[in-house]
Amino acid sequence: MFTYKIDEETSLKLIEHKDAEELFELSDLSRDHLRVWLPWIDFTHSVEDTKKFIHGCLERYARNNGLTVCILSKGKIAGVVDFHEINWAHKRTSIGYWMGAEYTGRGLLTKACRHLFTYAFEELRLNRIEIRAAEENSKSRAIPERLGFVQEGMIRDAANMYGSYVNHVVYGMLARDWFSDRSS
Repeated sequence: MFTYKIDEETSLKLIEHKDAEELFELSDLSRDHLRVWLPWIDFTHSVEDTKKFIHGCLERYARNNGLTVCILSKGKIAGVVDFHEINWAHKRTSIGYWMGAEYTGRGLLTKACRHLFTYAFEELRLNRIEIRAAEENSKSRAIPERLGFVQEGMIRDAANMYGSYVNHVVYGMLARDWFSDRSS
């Protein structure tokens, strides 16, 4: 099973079926916070919905086609980072992430992403990680910007958010740039 200790209080672990109740509770308590940019929250009404999500994540992981981890803060689930489909032929993936409302503003997501990206480039030998964030979602965009990703473009009307379309800003990081930035 995938686990990755970041520091004394923070670690990453593969999402598991036994996380369903805690993860649902975190998303339910953070519903208003998450709903602004993540419409999936409107379809998450019960622990059963979270179990279905976890089941899909674990199926992708078993097929070596994704990695969904929980960010743990002092042993409690604080958020999720998800490597969506991994394209092994081109050695690339895209990611999504979210944090529970009570855990935002602490740098946990940036720290978790920094370590997970190093793992992806070093251990998985990926060449590219892509992050897309709604143009107006400054908190989500801050993660790739803080970590030195290159803003590569804009996808117009990329997502329908409650009846209005929003643009997505596309950020990319290449393995050579990731290691170059860390060696200087």
